[in-house]
Amino acid sequence: MAPGEALVAMTLFLTIGGAVVLRGPIGKALAERLAGRRLAVPEPDHEQAEQLDRALADLEDMKHRVAELEERQDFTERVLAAHREPNRLER
Repeated sequence: MAPGEALVAMTLFLTIGGAVVLRGPIGKALAERLAGRRLAVPEPDHEQAEQLDRALADLEDMKHRVAELEERQDFTERVLAAHREPNRLER
């Protein structure tokens, strides 16, 4: 196959592939975006909002607990690094 034929085949393949992709949901979303309209996103209901609030509160609690564990680990590392054999009295 000559280089020109490969270029034609690749161009044809990419054109057909692009047309297929743009005719689907991606193309529709892109068209909506270009038209300045946004896709309708349903508002979360009360139960979903409560679940989100609980999840965010749990995440904050986990962050706090991880920070405490980091402090404890740092302290333990300092204690172990400073731990030496007790000084012996010289005779």
